Amino acid sequence: MIENNALDLTKNRVPMEQLKSFRDEVTRFMMTYKFALDEMETKIDILKQEFQTLHDYSPIEHTKSRLKSPESIVNKLVRKNRNISLESIKEHIRDIAGLRITCSFISDIYKVSEMLKQQDDLKVLEVKDYIANPKPNGYRSLHLLIEVPVFLSDRTEHVCVELQIRTIAMDFWASLEHKIFYKYNQDVPEELLAELKAAADSASSLDLQMERLQHEVQAIKDAHDAEERELLKTIHINGQQFRIPGTLLDILGQH
Repeated sequence: MIENNALDLTKNRVPMEQLKSFRDEVTRFMMTYKFALDEMETKIDILKQEFQTLHDYSPIEHTKSRLKSPESIVNKLVRKNRNISLESIKEHIRDIAGLRITCSFISDIYKVSEMLKQQDDLKVLEVKDYIANPKPNGYRSLHLLIEVPVFLSDRTEHVCVELQIRTIAMDFWASLEHKIFYKYNQDVPEELLAELKAAADSASSLDLQMERLQHEVQAIKDAHDAEERELLKTIHINGQQFRIPGTLLDILGQH
């Protein structure tokens, strides 16, 4: 069934006017997805700056966004054998807007995820944890499908944004795997697939090792900070409070 604002692909030729009109509608429709990405990037930037300012550390290394082209969206609908309409796009394609968040450590991934889940205006529609349950090829990442409110001049649109949260090692592997599949037109030899899986396992081992080292370094830092606090003692002079090394107080006490 072809909807009123849909393109009839059952015919060999589509009138140019109809094609142009639909393309313009899709362009306006996709503006909401761009605005949703802008909102999410602002939210991530606020979290990053807050952590950097208050904790001198941020769990977010960097972000990268992407928006599917109208041509890519139409091609995907054709592959799915769906009607070419705005309603069909919204119902069947949920990865038009994508945001990749790269973190230093695995624990940071879940930390960022929880912070976003706690934001009242965001609605988490779906979670796919490919870190706890990697794909057969070794792919690891945390995927969140989030509904973002976009406040326009005359209405509010609720738009889906796909988040991929991963470590630097996961992102490195995924980027190279994508390039290899593109080079071989997705027909990758079996021996290369096996090596890619082994590389993914190595990247996972590296992530776990770096996580352990980070915990050890943090434990040393915490112990050092506690030691410094213990060394500093408080004295009051003319109603003012000062913290000075305890050893100096001991010397002063002897005179």
